[in-house]
Amino acid sequence: MHRLLPLILFAWATFVRADLPPPVAAALKAAQIPATSVAVVVQPVDARTPLVAHNAQQAMNPASTMKLVTTYAALDLLGPAWTWKTVALADSAPVDGVLNGNLYLRGSGDPRFAIQDLWALLRQLRVRSVQRIAGDVVLDRAVFDVPAIDPGAFDDKPMRPYNVGPNGLLINFQSLRFTLVPGAGRPQVLMETPDAALRVDNRLQAGEGPCGSDWKDRIAIRLIPDANGGRLEFAGSYSPQCGEKALNLAPLPADAHAGGLIRALWQELGGTLAGQVRAGTTPASARPLAENESAPLADIVRDINKWSNNVMARQVFLTLGNESGPATAERARRRIAAWLDGRGLRFPELVLDNGSGLSREERIAAASMNRLLLDAWRHPAMAEFISSMPIVGIDGTMKRRLKDSQATGRAHIKTGYLDGVRAAAGYALDADGRRIAVTAFINHPRAAAGGPAIDALIAWVAQRRAGETPPPLSDE
Repeated sequence: MHRLLPLILFAWATFVRADLPPPVAAALKAAQIPATSVAVVVQPVDARTPLVAHNAQQAMNPASTMKLVTTYAALDLLGPAWTWKTVALADSAPVDGVLNGNLYLRGSGDPRFAIQDLWALLRQLRVRSVQRIAGDVVLDRAVFDVPAIDPGAFDDKPMRPYNVGPNGLLINFQSLRFTLVPGAGRPQVLMETPDAALRVDNRLQAGEGPCGSDWKDRIAIRLIPDANGGRLEFAGSYSPQCGEKALNLAPLPADAHAGGLIRALWQELGGTLAGQVRAGTTPASARPLAENESAPLADIVRDINKWSNNVMARQVFLTLGNESGPATAERARRRIAAWLDGRGLRFPELVLDNGSGLSREERIAAASMNRLLLDAWRHPAMAEFISSMPIVGIDGTMKRRLKDSQATGRAHIKTGYLDGVRAAAGYALDADGRRIAVTAFINHPRAAAGGPAIDALIAWVAQRRAGETPPPLSDE
């Protein structure tokens, strides 16, 4: 009998780990999502085997939880203190306030080079007595070698900022911020981000009834180019019950967006520009005049994972691919694959597209994501990695989920959402304070209804005690 005991225990463990906790199975049943379309792995970080392993080896679309692969790789390969530097260079030193020749803005792929950073860089030039730029402002994006993308190709929403492509000199996420303000008659459209060439053509009408979660879809926006730079037409309706709301848009190509913003800020600083704002490269003879250094990678990773920023994730992903020349997506993929292999994390099913999860192609198994989480738990940058994830019921994309539950404040979970995909991965504390790695993927046409099932899984982990008997096998 004693010889059979290990086999009996192994069979029992395998049987237990293949099921889904009853609250999760019930939520899936209510959502009409079959268990075959779901993968779940739950494992204490200090345990050898999972508590739950359902469809663990099945390659699935992880949506934005793929950002955990990209950000963990970056924290290890680049280090939490890594920074990007955007440099202003010139053909010659300024003379009597005049820069004779071009001003070159050389990007390094900074994921968060925002309007305030551009302003600070331009102000450094004014402090250094540059008042007039006699030549052009040249935008040097050569650090990335990436093709232009169609921003509407993914979901036919080309002006949504999450569809902006990567850019070696990404400025303010290539987006403009507007504020919509209800009025006595027509709603107001306030252009918060300055642009020297773009005009707002407000044709919005006051809507009726409640605001609704689809308020953005009731607004039709159209870019109409003209000789003066273009106008952005707002039509449709906006309910007064919406109050003031911010609307971030990416209506312009990269060069036009950069040109309008640079001209506006330079004029505000009292400077003049004789030439154009255009793309180009920096000659080797150019001399640096000013520099902007980004926040450290640890801060960037926090922004990416807390708020699921696709554009920033793609910038970090490509940064991993510029180790030996201009970055390409293929170089980034190879470097991440080699890094995983070097850490003993061999994921044969892994498909990396752009590293952000905003992709129909990316794939990973729940078991592989679980192994990544367990490996990260033992890494020196573990604290930076975990703290970058949304805290359940507190902040980020988990701010409104599981609020006032036993899981509130006790789990760091990265979320993922695409049409046909719901996902979550991260860490939760159980009722005994034991850290548990949690991964859940749903790939199904009704995945949008799967949020309660994922919440039920996180809540089940938060309520579980270490010595409890595993739940019975579900009927799903």
